[in-house]
Amino acid sequence: MIAASPATPANYNRADAALIDTLRGVVGADNVLTEAIDVAPYAFDGTAMLKQRPACVVFPTERSQVPAIVKAVTSAGVPLVTRGSGTGLSGGSVPLDGAVTLVMTQLDKVIEVDTANLTIRVEPGVITMKVDQEAAKHGLFYPPDPGSQKISTIGGNVAENSGGLRGLKYGVTRDYVMGLRVVLADGEEVWLGNQCVKDVAGYNLRDLFIGSEGTLGVVTEVLLKLLPRPQARRTMVATFATLESAAQAVSDIIARKIVPCTVEFLDQTTIRCVDDYANLGLPLDAAALLLLESDGHPAVVEEESAAMHQALIDNNATNVETAQTVEDAERLLTARRAAFSALARVSPTTILEDVTVPRSELAAVVKFIAGCAERHNVRIGVFGHMGDGNLHPTFLVDERNADEMHRFEAALEEIVDETLRRGGTITGEHGVGLAKKPFLRRQLGDGSFELLRKVKQALDPQWLLNPGKVFD
Repeated sequence: MIAASPATPANYNRADAALIDTLRGVVGADNVLTEAIDVAPYAFDGTAMLKQRPACVVFPTERSQVPAIVKAVTSAGVPLVTRGSGTGLSGGSVPLDGAVTLVMTQLDKVIEVDTANLTIRVEPGVITMKVDQEAAKHGLFYPPDPGSQKISTIGGNVAENSGGLRGLKYGVTRDYVMGLRVVLADGEEVWLGNQCVKDVAGYNLRDLFIGSEGTLGVVTEVLLKLLPRPQARRTMVATFATLESAAQAVSDIIARKIVPCTVEFLDQTTIRCVDDYANLGLPLDAAALLLLESDGHPAVVEEESAAMHQALIDNNATNVETAQTVEDAERLLTARRAAFSALARVSPTTILEDVTVPRSELAAVVKFIAGCAERHNVRIGVFGHMGDGNLHPTFLVDERNADEMHRFEAALEEIVDETLRRGGTITGEHGVGLAKKPFLRRQLGDGSFELLRKVKQALDPQWLLNPGKVFD
């Protein structure tokens, strides 16, 4: 169920004139916004239907300003909500009424690329794609590629532990974070991690902050691991008459000991919307489309691509197209990268959900979602990362239609229950935020859920850092 937009609970204070003056003293008057028209763009993120204007918006221009900002806000008993570009899809950076929003986008320096240790040190406001572009200048590679990589910030990626199309082979953001500088709720600054490949000294507090959605501290510096850049890449698209054939083809590819860097899936609703949007000539009668990529040494890519092609044919693919040029590959990739934009054109409100199940359950869950759409009379397109079991059921609705929204909520409840029944998770890469908060205890169980609350209580005793997100 989509949560209501957050208001300020009675036990929190609102940002007042004295606090705003203090913040202006830290970052300069030009870097503090308070007028309603100025703070309005920071009232929402990429999540449909959730919005709340903050009392003020603060833009630090130097990392050294952040501890003073955090200490001033929390000492005043005011909620602090940190955000980057605001591309989140779970309401994780939606403010509370009266809160201070801390925008990190001006902290966008690439501090160092260390080619000896294969690392890059950046500020949190650096755009995700720029991290990989800086790495590429040295023949290196930063693999995580969330769909918003052209505008999302690396700090936001760390806060949400973002994934992307290459997750099957390369993992998610957590797999590349080697160190974090974090400002805690009392303004104290700590460094967690280092450049060592091996380090087992003490608890791994670095990992605790990755995916914590700004509820435990404010990240001001990130040390990331880089890889040698793949020398070659091969892209192909296959279509299928049934979902089961597509799912079995993926299982068969993995069983042949091939791990592609990308295995993406579109259902028939999404195929039709993408073709109408991008005019790619996709087969509109196909039940499923797979986009696959192999990367690495040219000889390995050649061998893997041939084996993947054979596996697709063996599983009754109705058509397989392999890119012959870089331009061809970009055209094929458009089929997947345009999925959300294409679906968003169909209806006034687009709600992009995010569940993950074991690969063996994928076909059954996609069919369940189709049945759910029919039972509740709501339109749902499904695409996602079939290689790692991460699906994005996308509801095409109209938030002005109360009856349709009620049917959407009922359908989402069923999809979440089915996901958990099949051993899945309520979110594979978007985070819990506000949108998935009602389901978290259901997944974790009482013991694990209360343990999370104890961690929050230990690090943020006043519950002022992004309150109301993940849990209450």
